[in-house]
Amino acid sequence: MSFSSQLYRILVPKPIRRAILHKQILQGIQAHWSAHPELNTNPEWKEVISFINHRGIETFPYPFIDAYKKENIAVYYDNEIGFRYVMHENKRLYFRKNWSVDRIQRSYRDLCMEQDVASPHRYLDSDFQVNGDTVLADFGAAEGNFSLSVVEKVKKIYLFECDPRWVEALRHTFAPWMHKVEIIQRMVSDVNEGIHCTGDEYFKDKEINFLKIDVDGGEQRLLKGFQHTLATSQNLQIALCTYHKHGDEQEFTALLTQLHYQVRPSKGFMIFHYDKAIRSPYLRRALIRATKN
Repeated sequence: MSFSSQLYRILVPKPIRRAILHKQILQGIQAHWSAHPELNTNPEWKEVISFINHRGIETFPYPFIDAYKKENIAVYYDNEIGFRYVMHENKRLYFRKNWSVDRIQRSYRDLCMEQDVASPHRYLDSDFQVNGDTVLADFGAAEGNFSLSVVEKVKKIYLFECDPRWVEALRHTFAPWMHKVEIIQRMVSDVNEGIHCTGDEYFKDKEINFLKIDVDGGEQRLLKGFQHTLATSQNLQIALCTYHKHGDEQEFTALLTQLHYQVRPSKGFMIFHYDKAIRSPYLRRALIRATKN
């Protein structure tokens, strides 16, 4: 980070910096829209433009976000283990031990929002589902909400999470299902060293048929270390996030298409304003769903 950037962060309060960034992104999206007349007939773009012109920049630029209020989320305390939790689809979802009620409410609101049926970030849809034969690898589990949603439907789950504070919470969340859930405190990448391992190495002697990949920008390295499995598997589903970096959707779609997967993006866009390198066209597909069978 340059000296001027550091000085800007020190002198300008975070809410003001955020407002300035959002204004720049809004102007950038509007400029891209104006420069590409063909987008005037694109219903997905028209929907986003209509939303941001009235509401400004949101990660999910769609009205469904209005249904989620943190004040409506009940947070409970487990006296036996000293952890807070929420009820997620009638199952306990535990959070990191030091998190406040307010932080849990905000986090769980965002989790529910991203998996709304209208959300571009939703991993599953009506044509892309798990079943009783599914062996799921959840890369970037964090809270574990996705795996918790499907734990009673699938055959087995491998949960990958490096942060020991989340691992502790995950053990409490999945305690009733430890007969079919393994929690692996490793980072799946493109090297086998220390806490890092490749997917090819870890799964060389294990069954797997569903990958959920949401690893905060590490998707490219994870895929690189999964080349053999991706190429040789004959029955594999992949829900792969593409919003963390510019160009991920195009790069990952090309890679998987070359490996004979049927690839389609989720409906709609995200505005990932947390990426300091965000640039035109600013709207990104949240994820792609890929299938080979």
